[in-house]
Amino acid sequence: MHKFICPLPLHIFITVINISFKIRYFRRHGGAVGSAAASQLGDQECPPLGLESLRVKDNQMQASSSERFGLGAHRGRLNIQSGIEDGDIYDGAWCARHKDQYQWLQVDARRPTRFTGVILQGRSSIWSWDWVTSYKIQFSNDTYKWTTSMNGTEEAIFRGNEDPETPVLGIIPEPMVARYIRINPQSWYENGTVCLRAEILGCPVPDPNNIYMWETDQGSIDNLDFRHHNYSEMRKLMKAVHEECPNITRIYSIGKSYLGLKMYVMEISDNPGKHELGEPEFRYVAGMHGNEVVGRELLLNLMQYMCREYKNGNPRIVRLVEETRIHLLPSMNPDGYEQAYKKGSELSGWALGRYSYEGIDMNHNFADLNSVMWDAQEREGDEKKVPNHYIPIPEYYTSEDALVALETRAVINWMQEIPFVLSANLHGGELVVTYPYDMTRDWAPKELTPTPDDSFFRWLATVYATTNRVMLDPDRRPCHNEDFMRENNIINGANWHTVPGSMNDFSYLHTNCFEVTVELSCDKYPHESELPVEWENNKESLLVYMEQVHRGIKGVVHDKDTDEGIPDAIIAVDGINHDIRTAIDGDYWRLLNPGEYEITVKAEGYFPSSKMCRVDYDPHATICNFILTKRPKQRLREILAKGGKIPKDLMLRLRQLRMRKLRASTKAYNRSRRQ
Repeated sequence: MHKFICPLPLHIFITVINISFKIRYFRRHGGAVGSAAASQLGDQECPPLGLESLRVKDNQMQASSSERFGLGAHRGRLNIQSGIEDGDIYDGAWCARHKDQYQWLQVDARRPTRFTGVILQGRSSIWSWDWVTSYKIQFSNDTYKWTTSMNGTEEAIFRGNEDPETPVLGIIPEPMVARYIRINPQSWYENGTVCLRAEILGCPVPDPNNIYMWETDQGSIDNLDFRHHNYSEMRKLMKAVHEECPNITRIYSIGKSYLGLKMYVMEISDNPGKHELGEPEFRYVAGMHGNEVVGRELLLNLMQYMCREYKNGNPRIVRLVEETRIHLLPSMNPDGYEQAYKKGSELSGWALGRYSYEGIDMNHNFADLNSVMWDAQEREGDEKKVPNHYIPIPEYYTSEDALVALETRAVINWMQEIPFVLSANLHGGELVVTYPYDMTRDWAPKELTPTPDDSFFRWLATVYATTNRVMLDPDRRPCHNEDFMRENNIINGANWHTVPGSMNDFSYLHTNCFEVTVELSCDKYPHESELPVEWENNKESLLVYMEQVHRGIKGVVHDKDTDEGIPDAIIAVDGINHDIRTAIDGDYWRLLNPGEYEITVKAEGYFPSSKMCRVDYDPHATICNFILTKRPKQRLREILAKGGKIPKDLMLRLRQLRMRKLRASTKAYNRSRRQ
C-alpha cells in the first residue's frame, strides 16, 4: 500500500484540510446549507453523518450499556419509530441500563471527521416518556483517549430535550476532527431514564496516512437541480422546465391550499392540454404529507430529466411522451411542506408538516367507499348485485360542513375531470410499496384485504420494488419496526395497518384508476446532499412504473349507426368483479396481466357485446374495440327527438318486439288461468 507523506505536522495538516474542505464544500453546494434551517444551524455547513438515513451502519454504533436488545445502541437514530408492543425488538431509542452520568452512545465515523454538531431527540414510545435534558460530547481517534468538547475553559454542557419528539440542535463551540464521537448524558427527565435518539453533523476529511480513504463523491450522473425547493423555488423550477420544453409541457393548477398556495401540476405530453383518443392518462402525486419530501424532489427531478432526455432523442423517453399523457403533482400539501421547510431536514421531526394547515391527515380524508360497498354486499347477500366501480360519493361527505380538506376536494375534482388509468402516491418514512385495499373489511388493525385485481396490483408493486436500488439491497436493515424484506418489499395496505378513506381505495372504487403507495426512504426529510442518491435509487423505478400504463387491453366502443364513441359504457372482465367505464370519447384502458379474457361491454340503450381478448407479455396494450347496436326503443327515441321519419326496418323490428311481448303475456295469462 502506498503511503501519503505529509510534510506538515498532523495538527497543522488537519487545520489546512478543514479550511480547504470548507471552501470545497461551499463551492459544491452553492455556499449555503440549502434550506431555511441554515439560520438555525448557524455556520455548521456539515451534513448529517447518516444515523437517520441508515448510512451509518449498526456496527458503527456502540453504547456503555443497554436496557435490552430492542433499546440497543443501533436504535439511537434520529426519528426512529418504535413498535406498538412494549419490549419489541424494534424499539424507539437507545436506553442505558443504568441511570448515571457514566453512560454514553458512541458513533464510529470510520475516518477523520470534522464534527460540528449533535441533534438529540427523546424516545419514541406510546408507553414511556424518556429523554435526556443535558449532555456532554467527547471525541477520540482510538477509543482509548477521549477529549471533551470545551466552551472556553470549561467543559461544554449541551441543552437536551424537553419532550420526546422535538429535535434539539447542539452546536459544538469549537468543531473537532476525530474518528469517534460520544454523547454523554448528564441529566434526564426525572420520571424517565437515560434514552435518546441522535444525529451527528460532520464533514469527512482526507486521511493523510491513507490516500484511498479520501472522499469519493456519491451522487448522480444527471445534472439536475438537487436541492430542497420551497413553494417559490418549486414554481421557478417548473417554469424553467416549461420554457426549456414548451412543446411537450404545460403547467396548470387544480386548486388552492387552505393558505392559498396553488397546487401546480406539470403535464408532459406531445400534445399538452388535450386528451388524445386511445392515449392513457398517468399521474404521480407527492407531498400528501408535507414533511415527506423525497417524492416532491423526485418529481421535480423527473420533469427536468424527461424534458432534457426528450430533447436529446432518448428513445425510451420519446416513446413515453408520445404515447402517454403524464401529470406530475409534486406538492399535494404545500402548507404542510412550508411548515417543515422552515425547520429544515434535521429539525422538523417526525410529524411537523405532516398534516394540512387545518390539522387534517389527507391520507385518511377521502370518502370511505369501502364501507359503502361492503355494507351493500351484506344487505344483498351477493357481491355481483352490488356496483363494484364508480361508487357514488355519500351525501354526508359532499356537504359544506364535512371535515374535508380543500386540498382533498381539489384532487377529487381532478380525478373526476381526467380519465386516469394508473397512478402512484409517493410517501416517505419507510421502504415498501403498498397496494389496495388499504382498509380492512371488519375494522381489524390489520388483515389481508385484497381487491378483485389483486394479481395486477401485486405486479405493479413488484415492478417498482424490484427496480428500486435500495429495496433490492439484501443487506439493508429495516427502517423502523417492520421487516418488509420478508414480503419482497411489497404488502397489501390493509395487511400493514388499516387506513379508512385512503386515496388508493377511493381511486379504485370511484374512478378507473389503479393506484399504489410508494414509501420511498427511511428518512422522510433527508439532507439535500442525499438527494442525488435518492434520485438514482428511484429513477428506473419511476420510469418503468409509468410504462405499466400500457399493459392490458385498450380500445374504443363505437355506436354502429353513427360510428361515434360511446361514453360511460361498462367494460366487464369475466372472473374479475371490478368494472371500468369508457371516457367521454368512448375510449378505455383495462389494466390486466397476460392471459385470455372474455370482455363484455354494456351501455344504456344498446345491446351488450362480448368477445375474447388476449393480453400478451409484451408491454403493449392489446387493441380490443367494440361496436354496439342500439336497442330499437333507443333508436326510436333518438329519431323522434330529432323529428325524423321512422325507417321501415325499425318499424318492422318494433312490430316484432310488440308481438313477442304480446305472445309472452298471453302465455303467462293462460298459465295463471289454468292454475
